[in-house]
Amino acid sequence: MRNLALVWVLAGVAVALLAAGDGKPPVSTFTDKRDGNVYRIVKIGSQVWFAENLNYAAEESVCYDNKAENCAKYGRLYNSLESALTACPAGYHLPTYTEWQILVKAVGGEKKAGTKLKSKTGWKDDGNGTDEYGFSALPGGGGKSGGRFSNASIYGYWWSATVYAVDEAWSLGIYYDYEHVYLFNGTKAGSFSVRCVQDNDKEKRK
Repeated sequence: MRNLALVWVLAGVAVALLAAGDGKPPVSTFTDKRDGNVYRIVKIGSQVWFAENLNYAAEESVCYDNKAENCAKYGRLYNSLESALTACPAGYHLPTYTEWQILVKAVGGEKKAGTKLKSKTGWKDDGNGTDEYGFSALPGGGGKSGGRFSNASIYGYWWSATVYAVDEAWSLGIYYDYEHVYLFNGTKAGSFSVRCVQDNDKEKRK
């Protein structure tokens, strides 16, 4: 009887553990010692990512429409590649084109990655995602020369550390009405969001 009781106890523990899981990668937190901001972080495939847009007040960074509540919601927009390159805290860095590709491949490829990476709320109309991996991408929009802002709630744009041409760098785009993600080359002087990825010396950066 004692052995039978033990079996039932162990079975109960196994069921409880199974019920507790939701199939998503575990999420933990990281505290930025520079300003005390706390970010959720998540492991996706071989990489560890911020699960929120960076909100560190670096030089050449702004809130969408210059409103603090948008920084709280979307994180800050970084006005140049140079600003974005130095914005992540120690132990993390701005992802390269290759590192963005690794993320996209880990969630099933470009054609469905937008839906899987988007947060479940915050996108225009019915453009919300499934957030299957806990990345929680939000549509922070972007900024242009002359202090103009556009596309919050519609598009999300994120810097890459990889230069495409003298005045251009690679970036990642996710749109409210598409399942895809887009790796595109654009100006090095735009205003985009930043997601930080954990340093990994074993990966060759390009």
